[in-house]
Formats: sequence, C-alpha cells, structure tokens
Amino acid sequence: MTADAGSRGDDGERTAALVDRARTVAERVERLASEAERAREAVADVGEDRVAAAADAHDRAVTMLDRYEERATGTGDFEAYLEFQGRFLGLVEELDDDLPGRESFEEAGEAMDRRRLRKRDFDRAREALAEVERFRNMLDRRTEAAERRRTARHEARETRETAEERIAALERTLELGDADLDAPVDRLGEPVGAYNEAVREAFDEFYREASARDLFAWLETTESYPLVDLRRPPRGVREYVANHAAGEQPVADLLEYADYSVSKLAHYVDDPGALRAKVATHRTYLERLSAEPLTVGWPPPDAERLRWLGEELVAVVGRFADEATVARARTVRDLPRETDYGRLRRAAVARAELDETERERLRDGRTADDLAALREARAALDTALTD
Repeated sequence: MTADAGSRGDDGERTAALVDRARTVAERVERLASEAERAREAVADVGEDRVAAAADAHDRAVTMLDRYEERATGTGDFEAYLEFQGRFLGLVEELDDDLPGRESFEEAGEAMDRRRLRKRDFDRAREALAEVERFRNMLDRRTEAAERRRTARHEARETRETAEERIAALERTLELGDADLDAPVDRLGEPVGAYNEAVREAFDEFYREASARDLFAWLETTESYPLVDLRRPPRGVREYVANHAAGEQPVADLLEYADYSVSKLAHYVDDPGALRAKVATHRTYLERLSAEPLTVGWPPPDAERLRWLGEELVAVVGRFADEATVARARTVRDLPRETDYGRLRRAAVARAELDETERERLRDGRTADDLAALREARAALDTALTD
C-alpha cells in the first residue's frame, strides 16, 4: 500500500463512496442502454432509410424557407421568387410516394404554390413541416442516446478499474491480517540493520580512499551480479580515469579538481581540459555513488531472493570491505535457513503495511465487509457492461 497513515483512516469512507458510485454508474449504464435501445427501435420500426430520407427532406425544405422568405415574399425579388418556388415544389415532387410524412410535404408545397407569396404562406408551410420534424428528432435522439450510453460505459469501465484496484488492496490487507503480528521480527531486523550500517561505513571509506581507477574496476565486476543494482560508469569518465594519472586519485578529489580554474588545475593534473570535460560532465553520477544498492531493504525480500541476493552481496562486498562486514552479509544471506523466515518476514511486512486503523478494521470484520460490498458492486458493473 502506498497511502500514508493519515489517508488510511479514511479507507472505510472511501470504499463506501466507491461502492455507491459503482452502483450508481451501473444503474445509469443500464438505464441509458434502455433509452438507446428504445431510440434505436423507434427508427427501426419506421425503417432506417425512410427515416433518414424524411429527415433530410425536412432539413432541405426548412433551409429553403429560411433562405428565401425575405426575398420571395410580397413585391420583392421576382427572380428569387421563381427560383425558390421551382426548387421547393421540385423537392416535393421528387419525394418517394411512400416517404413517411409525405402528405405534410405536399401541404407545405400547396402553401408555396401561389402567384404571390406572403409571410403567412411561409408560416403555413413551416406548420406543415413541423409534423415531419419528428423524423429528424428521432435520428437526433438516437444519436444523443448512443453518445450518453458510450459516456456512461466509459465511466463504468473507469469505475470498475478503480474498484478492481481497491479490491486487490483489500485482499492484500486480508492476506496480511493472517500474519503473526507478535512474531519476533527483530530476529530479522537486527542482522539486516547491522549489515546495512556496516556496508555503508565500509563503502564510504572505500569511496573516500580508493583511487577512482580501483573504484571503477570494482564497479566493473558488479556487472556479473544482476541483483546488485550498480550502474557502470559512463564511458567518458571511465576512459579518462583509465588513461590519465589523475585516475590514481579518489573520486572525491577529482570532483574537487573539477571546480578549480584551468590555471589552478594545471598544478594538479596533466590535462586540465580533459578532466573538466570528462569529470565535471558526469558529476551527478559520481556524486550519487553510494552503498544503497548494497543494502537489504526492509521488509526484506522473500526467502529465495534473499538467498541469491545474499550470495551476490558476499561476493561484491568482499572485494572492498573488511571480514566483519562480509560476515554480516553472510548472516543476512543465511537468515532463511537459520530462522523461521517466512513467518517472521510476513509479520514484518504486515507491520510495515498495516497501520492501527487497518488492523482494527481487520479485527472487527469491516475489511471483509468492504471487500464483499466492492465485489458485489464490481459484479453489477460487469453485468451492466455485458448487457
């Protein structure tokens, strides 16, 4: 779990809100799916092509009425009147006999079939066409209903993903709840802590005192140990250290030299420009070299990984640290064999991941209740999305 202790206390409320949201979203998907289906069936009952043709004819007719009304009425533009009347009546005549609402188009055409057109004639035509506007509305409702359904389904998928993540977290909590929280985890913690402290001190000394060339040579050997996550030095600084006398100096000294002026640096190294170009440009890498990749995290890894990691640490650390530090690495390596490692590690993980609020919710059954409610809500989302 990644939530901090303050936010964990709100887990119950957040879970309840997520359950409510999932149920609401599932209901919305089903409701909008029904609306979309009704809108689709309304079009299908009349016929997709017939509804589309009626809607298109309606749109074209209304567009002509709006475009020509001012010019074709009264004693206005006679050419516009002739053009409009010819186009409008031609539209009506071209309509299929079985077009739904054809009688409304014919009524609109009768209103326009006059020697002189007035505003009331256009109003009458619009009233007639209002009867077939429903076909345009049917298509619009179908489109809008389908879009609302798509939006709701997208929200449902996002909500399900959130619920899935929360279910996994609760399942993890229940799994950790079986751990023996009273187990003596210090049997692992003390040797791991002692090793980590020792290897940090040993590495700090190695970093301060060993030549950059020796340090880099050691880093090269770690390439053979994949569980020890130490990055190889960049090529530029690696070649500088190998080919210049300054490579016999510790890395800390090289970093200090990189801050000197060229004139001052000339008193310390044979090629000031090369040092500044190769060392200064890789300062971040050199400064970040530390013992952290050589330490064992807490809680420690599972038994198999710790055994393999321990073998690699013994080999890698043994190349620069004293025998006492290497012995501590061996002790850590042997913990799975020398202790009840699975039980102790499980307890350590549970202590690290579960705060007191989570433990209390485990004890009184609220975690199990939350998990059951979320699974039910997820099932509702699955049903809605499937339907």
